[in-house]
Amino acid sequence: MAASRLELNLVRLLSRCEAMAAEKRDPDEWRLEKYVGALEDMLQALKVHASKPASEVINEYSWKVDFLKGMLQAEKLTTSSEKALANQFLAPGRVPTTARERVPATKTVHLQSRARYTSEMRSELLGTDSAEPEMDLRKRTGVAGSQPVSEKQSAAELDLVLQRHQNLQEKLAEEMLGLARSLKTNTLAAQSVIKKDNQTLSHSLKMADQNLEKLKTESERLEQHTQKSVNWLLWAMLIIVCFIFISMILFIRIMPKLK
Repeated sequence: MAASRLELNLVRLLSRCEAMAAEKRDPDEWRLEKYVGALEDMLQALKVHASKPASEVINEYSWKVDFLKGMLQAEKLTTSSEKALANQFLAPGRVPTTARERVPATKTVHLQSRARYTSEMRSELLGTDSAEPEMDLRKRTGVAGSQPVSEKQSAAELDLVLQRHQNLQEKLAEEMLGLARSLKTNTLAAQSVIKKDNQTLSHSLKMADQNLEKLKTESERLEQHTQKSVNWLLWAMLIIVCFIFISMILFIRIMPKLK
């Protein structure tokens, strides 16, 4: 099925955003963020479009847009370690955006940003300022002239520090995954308990309805029985009253004759 005009515009803008993300940008650059916002709006419109592409293609677009959005959010963090950690959780696209690309542009941007953040972390650990490389180089030369230090030892110490930092990040990621698994397990257990409680509650409600029906039936039977007992008692009292009345009349008739 041929791509719609909306999808073609989205692909063009996405390719432009990937090219801008791969370039070195000024801190005050605002166009890329606006373009990514427009990409989100176009992606939402494409999802409900009449001639929308397959779900795999839409998912690929979503991954790339989310990657660009996450990259912009990572650039706004304060320290390079936070940027590097946020960069590790970004997932670039798996398919090239255009036919001219051999490797997805987002994957290239991901590698570039990782290398840049690693370089910034190295500069922070060494106490250097990337904005003034020449002055820093002079300072290093002067220090090296007064206090000679082995370059291999410095490189080994730097690698050790970076390795410890990398291990710390991996440990943090493993802990986050463990917390996610624990949360999932607890959620499933809670769902199971809630499901059992719902079944028990449904059974209790069913038993309550049955008992209510039985209670209504027994109440009706008791009412009928009570009415029957009252009727028999009423008839018995009437018979006794009539018997006493007749007995009194007979007694009155018989008593004068005895006198």
